[in-house]
Amino acid sequence: MASPTWCARMTAAMHRRPEPLAPRWLVWALLLLGAMLLRLGAAPLLDVDEGAFGEASREMLAGGDWSRTTLNGEPRWDKPILIYWLQAGAMALLGQQEFALRLPSVLAAWGWVLATVMFARPRWGDAAALGAGAVLASGLGVALIGRAATADALLNLWLALAGLDLWRHLEAAPGSAAARQALRRTALWIGLGLLTKGPIALIVPGAAALVFVALHRGPVPTGTRLRGLLDDGAAWALMLAVALPWYALMLVQHGQAFVDGFLVRHNLSRYQGTLEGHGGSLGYYLLVLPLLMLPWAPLLVQLLRRARALWREPLAGYLLGWAGFVIVFFSLSGTKLPHYALYGLTPLALLTGRLLAASAPGEALPGALLRLQQALLVLLAPLLAGATLALQARAEHIADPLYRALLAAPTPEPGPLAAGALLAAAAAALCLTGARGRLSESARLSAAALCGLLWIHGQLSPWWSERLQGPVRDLARQAQLQPGAPAAVQWGLHLPSFAFHLDRQAPRRAPRPGELALVRADQLARLTEEAGLAAPVRLAERNGLVLVQVQMPTEGAASR
Repeated sequence: MASPTWCARMTAAMHRRPEPLAPRWLVWALLLLGAMLLRLGAAPLLDVDEGAFGEASREMLAGGDWSRTTLNGEPRWDKPILIYWLQAGAMALLGQQEFALRLPSVLAAWGWVLATVMFARPRWGDAAALGAGAVLASGLGVALIGRAATADALLNLWLALAGLDLWRHLEAAPGSAAARQALRRTALWIGLGLLTKGPIALIVPGAAALVFVALHRGPVPTGTRLRGLLDDGAAWALMLAVALPWYALMLVQHGQAFVDGFLVRHNLSRYQGTLEGHGGSLGYYLLVLPLLMLPWAPLLVQLLRRARALWREPLAGYLLGWAGFVIVFFSLSGTKLPHYALYGLTPLALLTGRLLAASAPGEALPGALLRLQQALLVLLAPLLAGATLALQARAEHIADPLYRALLAAPTPEPGPLAAGALLAAAAAALCLTGARGRLSESARLSAAALCGLLWIHGQLSPWWSERLQGPVRDLARQAQLQPGAPAAVQWGLHLPSFAFHLDRQAPRRAPRPGELALVRADQLARLTEEAGLAAPVRLAERNGLVLVQVQMPTEGAASR
């Protein structure tokens, strides 16, 4: 038998109408977009992922075949097609540059945050919505993945939209127009997710709904709920109409090679075993999740303390089930990568946003936890700046010769780096103290988080990318200047951004006579000896990487 409280909350959720959006929300959304776009093209593409996505999109645009993706001319089955369409389309409009490649991810992350805010606002009010948006947008994981030229921000947008619309379906009266519309929107988002990254787009929202239906009792029988989720033929047709044509085309064109490359290797094998060395223990995501949520990790402690009470609430229970499934599912996966935990971040952001807005006795954050949260927001920028400068100062002790050379390179902008950290810390401190009485707790903490976000995007990310990837970009540009435009290869390396900056394919193999090669300086002698080549000509060198050209054999040597 359902409790009166449960029924009252469900009824209120179904009939509550949000107040009209105030102009300040538009200002907030535009400020957030501005922060996300800040210096978006200042950082070179990061290898391997950004470089591979960027080069595959460049090859799609250059070759004119928009049905499939290649990397250095070879089929690339890592991800489906949608993100490449968006990246290639952005480059067609804006030019071949980092800004264009990353723009689809920024817009997806922005939409992800706005969808979360718009879901929270009619249910918990403006303060909770603002808090949820701040936690999501300024958390370290989203701040990084939301500006990366990969498929992950786009996938998280579809996962968030699907998961939130599934709740709108569950909270509506069974069989009503609102329930049908929400479910069909969910089908659309899942179809787009299948075109972005594959089966995980169906697994995560589907499991979130099934966990709730199976474990939460309500006035609607479980069987009725399940039928409502599964027997809408129009929803299934819509999902298949969006995703199936491309998959069918790949099967027709490539047959078993597509099945083995995409479905088996990059989905089944990734879950069943460790792929590309990305393993970890069962507790991997319990350690990674707080790092991805920095500077908001202290709020996870309060969520854990209140988990039992939250589970009894329908919406909070649904959100906990969603986040819990993601953590358990990927903890059991053989391949573990930090960004997998982001698939469960939307529900955690919503729940922590509600915690930030709580003001009633017994619901507000404990004073000690609040002070810890404030301290993290104020100190995040200087702590990250200090760690960055300390790592560079100790670069000579790094074992790997390449990374030792990359990080030991002179820093051209130490002043702005330090000044940016101090400015962010001062602005955060002002938000936390000087605005007391004029802004809510949620608004002040959100403003402090935005200051840190500006510093990360404006200073930290470009600095790191320039250290690690600037030499690859510079040597690619040097290769472009060589007379006759000789072919270029990656010799003993996997740095696909080299081909992107070179503006032509650069396969991974030993060079042939007359060809250019990008190679690690510390491995050049060994690779030359193994390939049986004469000592190549060094054309340019940057921080542990060298551009060489293999000499053509002389006429006498050729005749012998």
